[in-house]
Amino acid sequence: MPVPLVTGDLLRERYRVHERIGQGGMGNIYLADDMRLEGRKCALKEVEHDRNLPEKFLREAREQFLREATVLARLDHPNLPKVSDFFSIGEKDYLVMDYVPGKDLRTLMLEAKARNSFLDEADVLDWAAQLADALTYLHRQSPPIVHRDIKPSNLKITPDGLLKLVDFGLVKVLAPDEETITIIQGQGTVLYTPLEQYGGSESHTDVRSDIYAFGATLYHLLTSQPPDDARQRFLHPEGQIMPRRTNSSISPRTEKAILWAMELHPDLRPDSIETFRQFLFGTKELPQRPMSRSKRAPTLDALLAPPESILFGVSAILLLLSLIATFGR
Repeated sequence: MPVPLVTGDLLRERYRVHERIGQGGMGNIYLADDMRLEGRKCALKEVEHDRNLPEKFLREAREQFLREATVLARLDHPNLPKVSDFFSIGEKDYLVMDYVPGKDLRTLMLEAKARNSFLDEADVLDWAAQLADALTYLHRQSPPIVHRDIKPSNLKITPDGLLKLVDFGLVKVLAPDEETITIIQGQGTVLYTPLEQYGGSESHTDVRSDIYAFGATLYHLLTSQPPDDARQRFLHPEGQIMPRRTNSSISPRTEKAILWAMELHPDLRPDSIETFRQFLFGTKELPQRPMSRSKRAPTLDALLAPPESILFGVSAILLLLSLIATFGR
C-alpha cells in the first residue's frame, strides 16, 4: 500500500509538503512550499503507476509522463497554471505546478443552489470567455493539445477574478501519428464526456471533445443540475431537460449555444472553440444545416459514418456493441 506524504516531508531538497489538497485514483495533490523561492506555494501532482503492470508497460507509462510533463512545461497562458518542474522519486512521478488559490466553479454553483438561486449568467459568460481563451491557446499548439476533462471542479477563480483551468490529468497531444500521451489513464468525468471519448481507444477524440465538455459545463453552471451523460442521451434522447426549463433567465442564445456544443455527433458541434465563442457572444449565427435535437436521436448512419474519419466509425461500432452488452444485461 503506497504511503502518502505527510506535512513536513521534503522532496528534492526543495518542496516541503504543507497538506494534501486532493486525492485521485493514481495519486494525490499536495500543497507545498518552494524552499528556494521564499513565499511561493505550489501544487505537487503525484502519479503512482500500477505496480502490477509488466515492466515494459511500466517503463512506457513513465516515458509518457516525462513527454507529457515536457509539453506542459512549455505552456504559458494567464488562464493556465504554470508547470515549473517534474521529477521522479522511487515509483512515483511528480508534476510541480502553480498553486491556484480561490474556489472552483462547482463550489460557487453549489453555494448558489443552497441559496435557492442560480449563478448570474453574466458571470458565467465572463468565465466562459476566459475558458475559451485557454482552450483556444491549447488547441492552437503544434501539435494541438486537448484537455479532455473540462468540468466545474477543474475551473478555479482566483480572488481577483481570474479563471484557471487546472488538472491536466487526461490531457492529450494530437501528434500527427495520433499518439496519445496521458498522465492518468481514464476517460474523464462521465457527465461532461462525449460519446467518442468512451471505449478503449482514445485516438478519435479531438478539439470537439473539449467543446462538448465546455457546453456540458455551462449547462451545469447555469441550471445547477447536471446534464444527462452522453450514453443516456443516446439511449433516451427525449430525457434531457432544456436549460431554460430549469432556469428561465438563461438567454435563448446561450441555451442554443449550449445545445450546439453538446451535440452527440462531433460533426454537428462547432468545429472550433472560436466558432463556439462567436455564436455564444452573438457575432456568429448557427450554420444552416440539420442538427439533432434532444427529441430526436442521431441516426445510426450519422454516428457510424462521419465524412472525415473511418476510425471514428469503427470506434462507434465498438461503442454501440458495448452499450448493447451493458444495458442488455
